[in-house]
Amino acid sequence: MMSGRVGMLPVAENPLGLSWHDSSWIPLLNPSNIMDYFSERSNPFYDRTCNNEIIKMQRLSIDQLRNMTGLEYIVLHVQEPILYVIRKQHRHSMEQTTPIADYYIIAGVVYMAPDLASVISSRLLSTVHHLQSAFDEVNSLSKYNPNKGYTWDSKMLPQGKETVKKEVVKEEPSSIFQRQRVDMLLSELTRHFPVPPPQHAAQQNTQEIKTEKSNESKVSTEAAQSPSMKPPPEKKPAINIKPDRP
Repeated sequence: MMSGRVGMLPVAENPLGLSWHDSSWIPLLNPSNIMDYFSERSNPFYDRTCNNEIIKMQRLSIDQLRNMTGLEYIVLHVQEPILYVIRKQHRHSMEQTTPIADYYIIAGVVYMAPDLASVISSRLLSTVHHLQSAFDEVNSLSKYNPNKGYTWDSKMLPQGKETVKKEVVKEEPSSIFQRQRVDMLLSELTRHFPVPPPQHAAQQNTQEIKTEKSNESKVSTEAAQSPSMKPPPEKKPAINIKPDRP
């Protein structure tokens, strides 16, 4: 009797497959009202027994959460105007908290961030599924004959000469927000990690500078060692003096 009751219990839906949004709030979202949006009654990710609800009912400041203990929600990360991350955590003291779950809001749609165990389990399940599909396909192409043993059905094997035409999917152009965001990230990266000059060009420049200096030094030493050259004397015309006749 007890086993029948257990079998009739409803299976809890996986929160990782849920999403929630309110279209009337989406154009107005900003860091100051994102917690009010997340604490809507229709949001399945919001627990109404948290300390945020108590502060909201008593109209206290959000800073009072640090003086309370229990379940609470905080804004963990903000990337305007499209991304907000909210953390659900249990506060033990003013300095000690235990994270429980993270929720991210993209373009007004709320999702639950998966934990590490869920990510690994999903990846392993996907890998096993594809491997099993490959083994089933290979097994369907093989045949067994008592005289010949295992053989491959050549009719079912894919032909190498056949070409599969792939549909060319046109990529959508990027938005202004995406271009500005990418430019900002690239400028920050180049500011923090400047590109060093190529070693070949630097070595070539240093060699050119050395050769120029050596040439200058050679010219100066040669000028210093060479004796002073005097110009040749000028040739004067010879004067013939004739004796006087008596």
